[in-house]
Amino acid sequence: MTQEQQERIIIFDTTLRDGEQCPGATLNVDEKLLIAKQLARLGVDVIEAGFAYASPGDFEAVKKSCRSRRNRKWPSDLFSSKSN
Repeated sequence: MTQEQQERIIIFDTTLRDGEQCPGATLNVDEKLLIAKQLARLGVDVIEAGFAYASPGDFEAVKKSCRSRRNRKWPSDLFSSKSN
């Protein structure tokens, strides 16, 4: 592993999954998609889009979030077995 790989910080965001855990906090599909797009614009490496099995709305939000990031270029070292 190179020095640069060792010093890389990977941002892992759980806003869309944990954001509704607070009593009274709810987001609709469009709001979740907007948040996902903004997180992507900020350069967040990993967006935990939600728990798709929880409800039809969560499933739709996760599906749309994933589709919106389909063309995002990922750092190859995130998926490399050598990056352990």
